[in-house]
Amino acid sequence: MFDELDDGARTGVWVALGVVAFVLFGLLGGLAIRQIKPAAAPLASAAAPAAAVDLDALLDVPLAGDLAGTLYFEVGQSGLTQADGPAVLAAIRGAADAAPARRLVISGFHDASGDPQMNHDLAKQRAIAVRDALVGAGVARERLQLRKPASTDGGSADDPQARRVEVHLVD
Repeated sequence: MFDELDDGARTGVWVALGVVAFVLFGLLGGLAIRQIKPAAAPLASAAAPAAAVDLDALLDVPLAGDLAGTLYFEVGQSGLTQADGPAVLAAIRGAADAAPARRLVISGFHDASGDPQMNHDLAKQRAIAVRDALVGAGVARERLQLRKPASTDGGSADDPQARRVEVHLVD
């Protein structure tokens, strides 16, 4: 077949065959690389949503939004009280259901007396208890965020305002 062609035509055929071979090897190489890398791709895509929204991160923002409810705790305790807890949680759930596009920010408070780190941890545990109770009541966990615990001004351990958790609806 090549004997009948002149040198220019013969060169053209070889160039065309070379281009076809180059494209074919490129495609096969790309497919081989895709087969080697699938284990790394899901890890990167699975890590991206977790990094985008950390549900346990403490927000360090000013208190804002509409107050949906306030829960009070016993001295040194992080468990919800049975006296007003269920009614306040139901009211917060109602407010959350009425505003499905808004998030709920949960803020724990503590007084300035005693060990600051222990007070901070107790206020955080109280906020987590409220968050878990709201999740149990049917509020989507993705809508709930914890705010960094704050100290009340001038309060003492006997002051109920120093042992509260507020839930605010924010945009």
